[in-house]
Amino acid sequence: MKLGILKTGAPPAPLEAQFGGYPSMFQALLGRDAHDYVVFDVEAGELPPAPEACEAYLVTGSSAGVYDPLPWIEDLSDFLRASRGRAGLVGVCFGHQIMAQAFGGQVIKSPKGWGVGLHTYEVTESAAWMDRAAPIAVAASHQDQVVAPPPGARVVAASDFTPFGMLAYADQPAISIQLHPEFEPAYAKALIEARRGSRYDDAQADQAVASYAAPNDALRVGGWIDAFLATIRARKG
Repeated sequence: MKLGILKTGAPPAPLEAQFGGYPSMFQALLGRDAHDYVVFDVEAGELPPAPEACEAYLVTGSSAGVYDPLPWIEDLSDFLRASRGRAGLVGVCFGHQIMAQAFGGQVIKSPKGWGVGLHTYEVTESAAWMDRAAPIAVAASHQDQVVAPPPGARVVAASDFTPFGMLAYADQPAISIQLHPEFEPAYAKALIEARRGSRYDDAQADQAVASYAAPNDALRVGGWIDAFLATIRARKG
């Protein structure tokens, strides 16, 4: 499959030098030889020439908020709306939020504060591309949240902290998740340390780092994404 990665941000420079950027993390999660990857630096103003340029697109995380007055955010929103039914879509963290907003939902900076560390979601509706309905525990790193899903989207996994944590769209081949399956524990812990004392205090940072001693379902969720992409391949085949 030709999979476009819509890059909307990057790790802090010292961590990117050590762990790589978000496109590389997703390629490692899904398999470096599993797809024909094409990276578009959306933050720098680069978008595909048309939705049909790739069979599907994956929208990465970003330090930006979907409500920020940045020209590339509106351009991306327009591209996502143009892609409805013409290409598959997968959104992760910021990607989850920008998809929800582009299609008519609402995203805010949550008064609940930062969600960081390994977070557990219950599966609320088992989709065909899921392996089973057992809960998932995956890295979280967000303050913004979807607070109203767009029309046509249903919740398939969530927590009390993030009630709209994973969405599947009935009106187009699209899924999105607030969690970060592409974050390996070493990177997730390094990111927490880089933000200790600025975005969260020592107690929250300590708790978040300690959470990574528990089993991590990132590869399982990566399998969900790949199984979802397989449904798009089958539909086009």
